[in-house]
Amino acid sequence: MSPQLLEAPAKKPRRRISQPARKATQTKSAETPLYDVYDPRHFTLKNVDWTVLAWMIGIHVGAVAALFFFTWQAFVGMLVMHWLTCSIGICLGYHRFMSHKSLKLRAPARFFVTLCGVLSGEGSPLMWAATHRVHHARSDLHGDPHTPNDGSWWSHIVWLFLNHDKQAQALYQRYTPDLLKDRMLVFFEKTYGPILVLSGVALYAFGGWPWLLWGLCFRMCFAYHSTWFVNSATHIWGYRNYETDDRSRNLWWVALLSYGEGWHNNHHAHPRLARAGHKWWEIDMTFYAIRALQLVGLAYEVDDRKPVGRAAAAEKL
Repeated sequence: MSPQLLEAPAKKPRRRISQPARKATQTKSAETPLYDVYDPRHFTLKNVDWTVLAWMIGIHVGAVAALFFFTWQAFVGMLVMHWLTCSIGICLGYHRFMSHKSLKLRAPARFFVTLCGVLSGEGSPLMWAATHRVHHARSDLHGDPHTPNDGSWWSHIVWLFLNHDKQAQALYQRYTPDLLKDRMLVFFEKTYGPILVLSGVALYAFGGWPWLLWGLCFRMCFAYHSTWFVNSATHIWGYRNYETDDRSRNLWWVALLSYGEGWHNNHHAHPRLARAGHKWWEIDMTFYAIRALQLVGLAYEVDDRKPVGRAAAAEKL
């Protein structure tokens, strides 16, 4: 946690502090890393993100309710929106384009994939990218936001309820200074909440309860757990193509659910590559979408190298 973000202690009678003691206190404070905000020990009742917790409860309740409002139109609409928001929005946009700069996109595509990422409900663009970059920098070490070393449930969902809003700007300055310069991303950062609410209103206006419950609640619930399995399951089970210094694994069923993100050991070994599947059988739907954008000129400078050997790349991001 950055020292300047610590709350000021309550005023107490002044007392003399010896010079060595004062120096030791200052050194300890200066050495507190920013990624310490993700430490599970900070997860107390006074540090719960109640907004996120209430949202998640509502989405899961809505997903169950959707089963009683089934229509084929709403179900097909959910599948299309799941692909757009998860594969195009999160996997391609937030992850490979924004967080790792594995490719570049023309302006119309940049706007569209970022909007799809926002509509996923998985977080604002800057916070998502900052958290992901912390994960790569501290993978399965102290400070990793969602390592199963702190418990499988912690890595899957509980970590989301730890409130670090006060540290948001410091996280952005430290981990996403390049993205802060992008006015479009800053715009979506400021409008993330209203856009989500408006999307729910639009779905209800279009198709009533079936479209709201399937197009928003069920779709987001399905997408959330597909993404969270990447954080939890692929650091517990699966095989490894590369020797990395973390617990990352490749897990086929997570890759199918998350449009290629389940080839997680591949990604941690070579995070800058646009392709997550490195073997012929490792299907990567998101990379196929990148190829399609490349063919029509909307994506360029795609890092599509194929790694050789079992050694991991030197870069963390």
